[in-house]
Amino acid sequence: MRLTTKGRFAVTAMVDLGLRHGSGPVTLAEISGRQKISLSYLEQLFGKLRRRQIVDSVRGPGGGYCLARDMATLTVSEIILAVDEPIDATQCGGKENCKDEEKCLTHDLWANLNQRIFDYLGSVTLRQLVENQRAKEAGIAPMHDMRLVARRPSAVAA
Repeated sequence: MRLTTKGRFAVTAMVDLGLRHGSGPVTLAEISGRQKISLSYLEQLFGKLRRRQIVDSVRGPGGGYCLARDMATLTVSEIILAVDEPIDATQCGGKENCKDEEKCLTHDLWANLNQRIFDYLGSVTLRQLVENQRAKEAGIAPMHDMRLVARRPSAVAA
């Protein structure tokens, strides 16, 4: 999977922003200091998040960023896709021209992995991540278990 620092940092910054939701706009400098993410990198990411209407910017003294959407409806996959991060484990970017302009032997395996990853990230909301972080900070067991659980493949009907 090609999930790079762009997607990871975007999700991390959004959790940081979500933790401060309702306390007024948050500056990127504050997020940068807390999360140790370059300010210029955050500016690029938040520009994309703003264009996708995931965050709103507030100009002037006391300005910064705030959430533009309800945390309960904003998924991790939406955040990652908003910063143009592909969720793709195939070599060909899904074009099915992996080997000599033909679909390779394992293309379907990687394409199915892409779908499972996308489905999982689409099932996790920003609210869940924020609630889990708050629970950890309070020394309470997380409300939602974010770990992927290995499942046995279902029996195939003959």
